[in-house]
Amino acid sequence: MTTIEADPAVPENLAADRDGRWTAQWKELYDEVITKDLCTGCAGCVVTCPHDVIGYEHEEGKYIPFHIEEEGGLDDCVHGFGSGGGCTTCTRACPRFRAWEPAADMHLFGRVREPDEMAGIWRQLYLTRATDKTVHENGQDGGLVSALLIWLRENDYVDAALVSGVEDDDAWKAKPVVVETKEEILATAGSRYTYCANPLALPEARERGFERLALVGMGCQTSSPPVMWDRKAGKVSKPFVVNIGLLCSKTFDDSIFEELFEAKYGLKKQDMLKMNIKGVFQIWMKDGSYHEVNLKECHAWTRQGCTTCPDFAAEHSDIATGGIGEDNDWTLTIARTELGEEIIERMIADGVIEAKPAQEDETAMRLLRLLSIVSRRRWPKTADMSPAVGVPPPKKKKVAAEAKPEEPKAQEAEPAKQHDTPEPD
Repeated sequence: MTTIEADPAVPENLAADRDGRWTAQWKELYDEVITKDLCTGCAGCVVTCPHDVIGYEHEEGKYIPFHIEEEGGLDDCVHGFGSGGGCTTCTRACPRFRAWEPAADMHLFGRVREPDEMAGIWRQLYLTRATDKTVHENGQDGGLVSALLIWLRENDYVDAALVSGVEDDDAWKAKPVVVETKEEILATAGSRYTYCANPLALPEARERGFERLALVGMGCQTSSPPVMWDRKAGKVSKPFVVNIGLLCSKTFDDSIFEELFEAKYGLKKQDMLKMNIKGVFQIWMKDGSYHEVNLKECHAWTRQGCTTCPDFAAEHSDIATGGIGEDNDWTLTIARTELGEEIIERMIADGVIEAKPAQEDETAMRLLRLLSIVSRRRWPKTADMSPAVGVPPPKKKKVAAEAKPEEPKAQEAEPAKQHDTPEPD
């Protein structure tokens, strides 16, 4: 087992006092995570707060929690003080507070990741796609997630799932929703690349009497349940029985639709049919046209919470998945836990999905490691060092010889290529 030493920049990697009691409260969470731009907006602290005093701003430029009772200041919580240290639930649930990665690793796998496990710990790697034509065509990159949720419901693993849906009057404005039926699952299929804190749908799931839930979300969201479990955040973590992670480099503010796609390219969001990212931002319109936008143009709309996130590969999910291979028709599927492997193998045996070894797709394997490294390099040196363990240093850029005047023009004129991802620097 690898031993991860404490980062000297962080006085206490654990939040316990000398008696072993967890003592960190909202004040520490606000100071060490929210004000240090480590907060991803996953809403783990919001849904676990037993006093309902943590609010959430689910709008562009924000996507962050805040304390509702601000009389004593933004970092003050009256429930965080008292005998025995007061309420500590929010710090127990936060997947970016102090030594969160080894906490989740130990709970799920019984060990921390090795330095060379850039994409986290896993049991099996597959390329998968749904065999049902409707599920396949409605889903993203083969329809695996939709097929998975439908199968989990039909085979009595879960009662419902927390996913990203859309507003009734805006097909591209994401909102957290609960889905139970096949029709509801298919209605929320596809990717939008803007942020949605899916755990915020937990109160609705409780109201509807659902006790066993699948959580679908990016790594920042799927790390929260195992962190809760390891730090004993209370019964709020119990409903999460299957954790499905989405591979994610970043998400964008909703303003990208009007300020870039429409303003520069005339692509109105209400006329968009589907989108994907494969080295470029791909957009299909309802009129049948197809457009590509260089990802460099999109960087200015990167959501703040993504700028320090080290987890591309949803490393603490039961099953992680994403379309990073050669073929849009298949999705890379990572079975990380024993439960995740059991589910995928049963789905293959039932003929619900077809699968082949992921190692057959060299592009997918290369990008899995490369993009995991790129993400881990974002993690600040002032935070707990665990996510940065083993990350190779950037390659030194070679000084290129002076090019002829016409050469850059020729290169710029070439169309963007799918999977044309540079080496991490």
